[in-house]
Amino acid sequence: QDLLVESGGGSVQAGGSLRLSCLSPTYIGYCMAWFRQAPGKEREGVAAIDKDSRTNYADSVKGRFTISKDFGKNTLYLQMNSLKPDDTGLYFCAGVSAYWCGGGWDAVDRYDDWGQGTQVTVSS
Repeated sequence: QDLLVESGGGSVQAGGSLRLSCLSPTYIGYCMAWFRQAPGKEREGVAAIDKDSRTNYADSVKGRFTISKDFGKNTLYLQMNSLKPDDTGLYFCAGVSAYWCGGGWDAVDRYDDWGQGTQVTVSS
């Protein structure tokens, strides 16, 4: 059973935008996050959002990406604007059975479940 299902990846040119979605009735009321992994690199935290929609962002995406939740649709979003080639990677959503994300929001082992990932490719 897939507890988190991502969609919305694709290929865009630098400067473009994409919106990722993650359907998860299980985790929508808890801390959820987006991570990404580029080829040959470790998985890194991109953004997180807690039960009360308080957010955390990686420095590399602040001002360009926005994480949000739609509780009516049980869906987590990541709006990505001003995309750069360095944003290329496989993007995963993750959930944890905790209301608050906390200071360790970007630790991979913080999360209980992961989606299968959606590919984002940004060309220069």
